[in-house]
Amino acid sequence: MTATDTSHDEDPTVLVVGGGATGTGVARDLTMRGVSVVLAERGGLSAGATGRSHGVLHSGARYAEADRGGARECIEENAIVREIAGACVADTGGLFVSLADDDADYFAEKRDACRAVGIDAEEIDPAVARDAVPGLAEDVERVMRVPDGVVYPSRLVAATAADARERDARIETDAPLTDLTVEDGAVTRATVGGEELAVDAVVNAAGAWAGECAALAGVEVDMRPTAGVMVGVDHDGVGPVLNRARSPADGDIAVPHAGRTVLGTTSVAVDDPDGYERSEAAVERVVAECAEMVPGFLDAAVLDTYWGVRPLYAPAESRRDAVAAEETGTPTETGTGTGTGEARGISRDFTLLDHEVDGVAGFYSIVGGKLTTHRAMAAAVADRVCDRLGVDADCRTAEERLAAAGDPERLDRLVAEFDARSPADADVTGVE
Repeated sequence: MTATDTSHDEDPTVLVVGGGATGTGVARDLTMRGVSVVLAERGGLSAGATGRSHGVLHSGARYAEADRGGARECIEENAIVREIAGACVADTGGLFVSLADDDADYFAEKRDACRAVGIDAEEIDPAVARDAVPGLAEDVERVMRVPDGVVYPSRLVAATAADARERDARIETDAPLTDLTVEDGAVTRATVGGEELAVDAVVNAAGAWAGECAALAGVEVDMRPTAGVMVGVDHDGVGPVLNRARSPADGDIAVPHAGRTVLGTTSVAVDDPDGYERSEAAVERVVAECAEMVPGFLDAAVLDTYWGVRPLYAPAESRRDAVAAEETGTPTETGTGTGTGEARGISRDFTLLDHEVDGVAGFYSIVGGKLTTHRAMAAAVADRVCDRLGVDADCRTAEERLAAAGDPERLDRLVAEFDARSPADADVTGVE
């Protein structure tokens, strides 16, 4: 176990398992409320879905017509993250583009849905869009400007962890969780990195590995992880985030970075988040589809490819499939899922499970979600944990800037210190 702070002799009140945006966000939130925390990550921080995402700070436009509640939450969190995260974010703006063969009604529905939930969605002339993206395809017929941005995931996670540490959290990397002890209907002890800790609560923020973490407590969290590929190409002519204005599909987003553009993505169900096929055909498909928006992507050299695994919760996905089938009239096998616990649908996007109903009080799982909404997810968890611990303190994470937010050089030193190396933003941080 590599301890980034060894000054603590007392056992923690709360153990947070998982060092992505959500886990570090929970640690920060709880420490700001005066709760003692240890955060444990089996490798370096940001090693899971957070650090292997395309890094979009969503405005909510991507989801507006299908999930207005989730879209509204995105635009609210978009504004908060911009305010607190400083150099962890780039204010690129975003464009949704509709090509000649795309559904004009879909474009109009998305535009109207954005406006209905408070997303600033401005339809602009394609000629104006070409000033921002000189290589934009000639058959782009309609364009909508939205307040998307780019998150640098490793900086965000490192800054959030450092902020928690400054409030006396222990941040433990290379510290896998290997055992949980449940006594008299409550979690009481945990073993991380070979060290046994007495705990009053455990937060399972292990992402796609949440099922394995929950199994150590004797409860079941049924995950449905999906893998997706990101492709970094040698193309720096994209200023804003580009989205294809069509129903979500492979190769419908292009994200500007430092000297390259990251193209994404695919979505393939996998059984094992540690071992799955990485298809070259998927890489080629993403490039080809994105090239319909910017033909120059086809000729751009592929600089890197990386895969991420989304931590989707099976019962929530089954419900979503059922709703989609009902709306479209398409038959589907939804199943019931086997996830247990009291599911609190904080939004359609993520789920907080309180496992007291499974006989394990003080054990919580947070599953699903997006990088953009990580702070809100963390707040929901912290509220529940504080209720159990009898801590009367409000969430303040939206009110205070992250540690080192205004200092890019210090942020990148923190990335190296926490081993928060991420392929998503290595070209920005210089930490590989």
